[in-house]
Amino acid sequence: MGVRESDKFATKAIHAGAHVDVHGSVIEPISLSTTFRQSAPAQPIGTYEYSRSQNPNRENLEVAIASLENGKYGLAFSSGSATTAVILQSLPQGSHAISIGDVYGGTHRYFTKVANAHGVETSFTNDLLNDLPKLVKENTKLVWIESPTNPTLKITDIEAVSQKVKSLNKDILLVVDNTFLSPYLSNPLNFGADIVVHSATKYINGHSDVVLGVLATNNKDIYERLQFLQNAIGAIPSPFDAWLTHRGLRTLHLRVRQASLSAQKIAEFLQNNENVEAVNYPGLPTHKDYDVVKKQHREALGGGMISFRIKGGAEAAAKFSSSTRLFALAESLGGVESLLEVPAVMTHGGIPKEAREASGVYDNLVRLSVGIEDGDDLLEDVKQALEKSAAK
Repeated sequence: MGVRESDKFATKAIHAGAHVDVHGSVIEPISLSTTFRQSAPAQPIGTYEYSRSQNPNRENLEVAIASLENGKYGLAFSSGSATTAVILQSLPQGSHAISIGDVYGGTHRYFTKVANAHGVETSFTNDLLNDLPKLVKENTKLVWIESPTNPTLKITDIEAVSQKVKSLNKDILLVVDNTFLSPYLSNPLNFGADIVVHSATKYINGHSDVVLGVLATNNKDIYERLQFLQNAIGAIPSPFDAWLTHRGLRTLHLRVRQASLSAQKIAEFLQNNENVEAVNYPGLPTHKDYDVVKKQHREALGGGMISFRIKGGAEAAAKFSSSTRLFALAESLGGVESLLEVPAVMTHGGIPKEAREASGVYDNLVRLSVGIEDGDDLLEDVKQALEKSAAK
């Protein structure tokens, strides 16, 4: 039973963290018990004592996540935002962090409106690799990357950043948010990241029915510190949510590959459409960091996320978003169904306009999350919505 380190991704996705109970269940049962019997004081009958500290379903998911990210340790949290919060909470009071500028709105909100409450100051930059030497301070404890970024899909060379960070201060943690790609397309720990995080609400669960976050690391000290905070703060997922996420994880490779292939078709169409100003998609050879994509992404696949600037400003973006048949207008991403949104007034609406536009998030930017419907049907939907948005 169990997986070997040499097993391929699909095998790990199906078998990592699989638990065989006393009945020989092929799929593990959901363990809803909040507490577990002890044979004597402080002597649990089995592994578990209290479900906030650990639960069979959460542990199975954490083992699976670690395996798929090529890490030794995994942790699951009540949301992606809770994952971010626990990492930031682990920093000493008065620390300094550096974040890529084009970052998820919720992460930006945490850095600027929550982390500063215990004295963590954050500097943002849209040119991380070149700006690092002048941004690093004596109290810098963390560098935060999204690659691709949300929503303009900028790519960062994780290995190059890791090498530069460690040359400046070996004690700085490098954290990579890998939500947009999933462990199937990229494994940041392989390129020098200390921690990789995901909003598992997105691709990992993949069915838009769970809010959950995860992280993986190879560093035992980091793991133990974050595990302590996970328990102390109580930022944990329910057993049922952990079970659902683990179930979704088993088809991750199939879903992400299909979404990537369809997204590639759509991005190529948008790139040549007269009603589109610009397209952001890592799978296009015209992407300015395509060489990094080829190094960091499995088979240079671009993933299921696309963003593009539509001609006609915010009005055209709103019209396009209300004209699709298959793409549902909604926040979030990474589910089996296709979604779209206008970041400037939705996921990134809380970021001041000047900072938003400095990162490329303009009023006419549309973000697509390509699902696993038939790719030709999705392409046709984009075509007809573009025609309607351009109609006078």
